[in-house]
Amino acid sequence: MSDNLKSLPLVFEPPRGRGKPPRHLADLTAEERTEVVTSLGEPAFRGKQVAAHYFSRLERDPAGMTDLPASSRDKIVEALLPPLLTSVRTMEADKGTTRKTLWRLFDNALVESVLMRYPDRATICVSSQAGCGMACPFCATGQGGLERNMSTAEIVDQVVDAAGAMARGDVAGGPGRLSNVVFMGMGEPMANYKAVIGAVRRMVAPNPDGLGLSARNIVVSTVGLVPRMKQLATEGIPVTLALSLHAPDDELRNELVPINTRWSVNETVEAAWEYATLTGRRVSIEYAMMRDINDQAWRADLLADVLLSFGGGTDRPGSWVHVNLIPLNPTPGSKWTASRREDEREFVRRLEAKGISTTVRDTRGSDIDGACGQLAAADG
Repeated sequence: MSDNLKSLPLVFEPPRGRGKPPRHLADLTAEERTEVVTSLGEPAFRGKQVAAHYFSRLERDPAGMTDLPASSRDKIVEALLPPLLTSVRTMEADKGTTRKTLWRLFDNALVESVLMRYPDRATICVSSQAGCGMACPFCATGQGGLERNMSTAEIVDQVVDAAGAMARGDVAGGPGRLSNVVFMGMGEPMANYKAVIGAVRRMVAPNPDGLGLSARNIVVSTVGLVPRMKQLATEGIPVTLALSLHAPDDELRNELVPINTRWSVNETVEAAWEYATLTGRRVSIEYAMMRDINDQAWRADLLADVLLSFGGGTDRPGSWVHVNLIPLNPTPGSKWTASRREDEREFVRRLEAKGISTTVRDTRGSDIDGACGQLAAADG
């Protein structure tokens, strides 16, 4: 762990005293799975057999694994497939194409994931922590505080469940394929770095050792933990990095994203630019539009200037980055509201005039509190 991360406030560390989630095959490498089954007196191929059920056939219920011998199925399942996520409820929106699931973990911690089907893709938004310690005041998750980190397998299990739902045709539109994963659910992914990277590796590993997803279809978001952003650039996994910036100036960002008091706008954007330079992957800048807070035209100009300051030396200095504007989603007790449409349009116009590719996010699931910034894992 770097010195920078060692000095982070205690909010980065989950409360002590909790037990660890049970070991699951998604936590293990192929070699480790083999060691587990052989230690049970089973042939080595059983490890690959169980992994094929889980990662290739998207089977999470041991009862469906009928090719495992009845005499040894229970002990194999106990060792490799303990239950991780228990569905508390599922809510639907957008004519059944958006599904938010509330999960109860082994220790009664609650997390949420959101599956969204579009005409050309299906995306699961996963949680990486129970709660969040970043304390961004406009985000429902951040206001709840951090409960604990999730394990690699707890993260992966959300994806396997979603992929299975798509394959079975449980989502409106009939059977299909899960194609995209975004780490934009509950938690700060970079504050649970080891488990998140482990989960990404399971997602991109080919069947039967993983889900065989394209790394280019995986988005890892962060509010700006600079050392971890730099570390991600060295992993050799070409995921998309999404930086939740929300303000182009330190004065406002200190209020909206408290971690900015540790790493400034300039330092954070520089780390994002380094990621783009090292990986060749365009970075996404996430910017929640808040009425009369961060949506002024001059802030659009300043945002463009900050981003362009790192793209010099090329014919298209803004080509390393894409700005994704997010209409603010309402949360209980929030003093902020979404920007006016005319202010949103002017913000887009000014960014594009300076050569910054910009889109406005299509908000999904806001009526079931499943949109960006709304996940709070309320049981009731």
